[in-house]
Amino acid sequence: MTIIHHVSIVNRNARKSFEFYREVLGLDLLMKTVNQDDNNMYHLFFGDKTGRPGTEVTIFEITEGVDKQFGTNDIERLMFKVQSKSSLEFFMKRFDNFDICHYGLEQYAGRDILRFEGPDNTNLGLAVMHSEEDITDYVVPEHTEIPEEHRIIALDSVHLRTRYDQATIKEIKHYFDFETIETIDFFDSKNKVTIMSNHKKKDRHELHIIHDDVSRDSISGIGSIHHLALSSEDIEALQVLENSLEQRNIMNSHIKNREFFQSIYYRDPNNILFEVATMDGTKPPQPNKESLDFDTIPLVLPEYLESKRTTIETNLS
Repeated sequence: MTIIHHVSIVNRNARKSFEFYREVLGLDLLMKTVNQDDNNMYHLFFGDKTGRPGTEVTIFEITEGVDKQFGTNDIERLMFKVQSKSSLEFFMKRFDNFDICHYGLEQYAGRDILRFEGPDNTNLGLAVMHSEEDITDYVVPEHTEIPEEHRIIALDSVHLRTRYDQATIKEIKHYFDFETIETIDFFDSKNKVTIMSNHKKKDRHELHIIHDDVSRDSISGIGSIHHLALSSEDIEALQVLENSLEQRNIMNSHIKNREFFQSIYYRDPNNILFEVATMDGTKPPQPNKESLDFDTIPLVLPEYLESKRTTIETNLS
């Protein structure tokens, strides 16, 4: 069964991102490492204390470049899951204390939510877990002052804004275990949203496909959600996907061994970047992960980069 494996975001300053996701949101730092395709770039992993897929958000640091610009054909928003409406109220006060832009408590798709902006105006949000979900299926982050009953417990959903919504919906249904559950209005706009669910009790995730054929195409940049990663059970399933993409003449990255998991990248008909990553594999332990001081936390590198550690650390400083 497919879940949202992780979501990756582009930010300008790794330290500020660390402070936000670690201190303000209360997520655990799972790994402070580098982008394996560009070793001069920090790559931070956050999630619950176990670091399991379905809870992870990752940050790429790109210090130079343009800011993202709103438009269609974009990964618009990442929503995290919390336990109750009281948790939303807790975070609303917390965001006020940290001077973080938010939109107040709202109702969307029959659920209580709180939309807010992260570093570099990344669109984020919190949604209350579904009534059929069981909190005992989740493990909350560990190293935070936030009361346990209000901590973020997992990823909840990802919103995609698309010009040709049916093309993305068809592609998702073709490869992944998400099915349409309803179509709603996108708040008070004329845009329709198709909500797709993986129908799981544990790790219940949704994809919200917003139909927008009026706005210009988005421009990716600092603050963008870079890609959405969905899960593959194992390397054999990933190889089946790769073969299918090849047969359909869809450009792809071919399978990459990330050491912590294996994955493949490709773009859907609306040019949205998907990663498909295996559920197996483990991350190395992150020393001093409980620290709130970014500079005291050691850099974790995959084994094949250890010989370059001195150069990498010098370039990052």
